[in-house]
Amino acid sequence: MDSDLTYEKKQKTSETEDKKEKNEALSQKKLMWRKFKRNRVAVLGLLVIIFIYFLVGFANFFSPYPQNKRHEYYTNKPPHIVNFWDENGLGRPFIYEYEQEYDMETFQTTYVQNEEKKHYIYFFNRGEEYNLLGFFNTDIKFFGLEDDEYRIFLLGTDRFGRDMVSRILNGGRISLSISLLGVLIMVVLGSLLGTVSGYYGGIIDDLLQRVIEFLLSFPRIPLWMALSAALPSDWSSVRIYIGIVIILGAVGWPRLGRQVRAIVMGMSDDEFVQAAKSSGASDFYIIVRHLIPNSLSHIIVVATLQVPGMILGEASLSFLGLGIQPPMTSWGVLLQEVQNVRSLALTPWLFLPTIFIIISILSFNFLGDGLRDAADPFSN
Repeated sequence: MDSDLTYEKKQKTSETEDKKEKNEALSQKKLMWRKFKRNRVAVLGLLVIIFIYFLVGFANFFSPYPQNKRHEYYTNKPPHIVNFWDENGLGRPFIYEYEQEYDMETFQTTYVQNEEKKHYIYFFNRGEEYNLLGFFNTDIKFFGLEDDEYRIFLLGTDRFGRDMVSRILNGGRISLSISLLGVLIMVVLGSLLGTVSGYYGGIIDDLLQRVIEFLLSFPRIPLWMALSAALPSDWSSVRIYIGIVIILGAVGWPRLGRQVRAIVMGMSDDEFVQAAKSSGASDFYIIVRHLIPNSLSHIIVVATLQVPGMILGEASLSFLGLGIQPPMTSWGVLLQEVQNVRSLALTPWLFLPTIFIIISILSFNFLGDGLRDAADPFSN
């Protein structure tokens, strides 16, 4: 009996050693990917992010109408309800026509669904011509109505009769691109300056750390507001877009720079750095070829976790009138147009951009947490 127990213990020990050897044989990237796949919430966040970027990337294809087109007879129209069943059973999706009525008690125009008038939804039908990703012009839309005399608004319209599906998707393109470009600037500045500070030390380190402390001493949102308000009022929408990107990136780099500095200081005495110095490698080569790549996993995690802050930053500035300006639109601009209780009571569908902001922020947070756990060598 004792011999059997001893044999089982030896077998388990050998299996454990085999697993350790396999893990050691795997590269760091493969180990991170294996850990990341085990985190289902993080994988779900990644899939949601890919789906959202796919929608906003092909916004003109998924939008039934141009984002700034006004439909004069469909102002503040509630969302259409898509139906799949009629008196004949399951069939092609359709919507019922809304008819306007004037409420004599509230003196408001309301829309009533007329179930006698149906309009069928068709996919990959033709609409207004647009440019697809800057490559070619086409008029193929993902969905629409065959009857041009009536309009479909799956998420309703605003006070000017503009389709909310088109505005939310095109606004998401601006908001999400600003967040990515802002994070890119933050990563470049934070990685380079943090690495230089940790590698050289001395006066350079002291100077950069004082700059970082100075920038971190300001509250982030008031600093964003002050810098955005300093942008010239006569600038075009494109210039303001570029200015907001630079502001978000320039304000966000100090925290990453300080973290990268700490990592580089820990690697400065490692054997591979000393070997590179002994072989006559230049400082630039050591920084670019050795130090930054070995800090890359941490940089990616921090950058992913910073994207939600960038989304909120753009939305906050645009909501306060200091960010993106019409005719360009973003999720913050859409929320700026409904910043009153009356809109919440009468046109609640205009707050739908908030749902997209929440979903995007949660997805990036889940993804960042998963990457952080996967990059931690001591996590299970």
